[in-house]
Amino acid sequence: MEIEIQNHIAHLGKFSVKKSENDCLLDEACTMLSELLPPLGRMASKMSTGISGTTEKSSLAKLDSAELVSSPTDEIDTNISIELITEDDAEEVLKMLKKFFFKDEPLNTFVDLGECKELEKYSTKSLHEHCSFKAVNSRGEIVGVNINGLINRPKETDEPPAKLADVCAHPKFKKIMALMDHVDENFNIFDLYQDVDRLLDIKIMSVDSNYRGLGIAGKLTDRTMQYVKDNNIKLVHVLCSSHFSARVMEKMDFQEVYNLPYQDYLVNGEQVFDPAKPHVAVRILTKRIN
Repeated sequence: MEIEIQNHIAHLGKFSVKKSENDCLLDEACTMLSELLPPLGRMASKMSTGISGTTEKSSLAKLDSAELVSSPTDEIDTNISIELITEDDAEEVLKMLKKFFFKDEPLNTFVDLGECKELEKYSTKSLHEHCSFKAVNSRGEIVGVNINGLINRPKETDEPPAKLADVCAHPKFKKIMALMDHVDENFNIFDLYQDVDRLLDIKIMSVDSNYRGLGIAGKLTDRTMQYVKDNNIKLVHVLCSSHFSARVMEKMDFQEVYNLPYQDYLVNGEQVFDPAKPHVAVRILTKRIN
């Protein structure tokens, strides 16, 4: 659910829900997020090239924490619709992610990633699967996105996919990809769920800061869950590099199935990542769909 939500929990105590708690629950909770993975959504996993295609590394999800804003809602366009994202939306989606998502992800911040074309490509590579959604105002502007991907169980005859770090030229992004490779090598979601052959991976959730507090993240999530049910998908998966995003997923009844403390991820005996507290581990959480 890379449910990466980028916000700061320090402000949480200042907010209260005055209406439709169901609509605003995720947006408020998102205030607690600083990530769900970078674009990386699960920045590194095997995502399928289609519902019946081969798998690639799944992405690290990241819910862009929907922090409640102080500006009055009558100053912005609140006529919001939730629509399917297509490949034609890639440029506008990237424009938004660069402004509200890429710069605040904990691992990106730690390595001082800066501009990274490989990250941009990684963030939009699953749009062709037509399972991602956007929040659009009446002027046609994208004010929120939920980027998802489909992951299929690998077949015994499939060739092992190339490691993400091996094909990554950007030296800083390569470090993050190597971490994702390490997670994939040490944890196979399909070993845990023997009855599941396909799952949905929530890669990125991001909301324009001017539109936070309007329940947009919750509406995007509801639409994603409806897609899952309509397509008979039994499992939703998210890899969180952020402490806050993982907490939000737990509030949505996601269960932790994997935890790798950053202090335990060593390369040549040295710790690679030490992001600002309270981001202390990469966690994978899942939710079964009845």
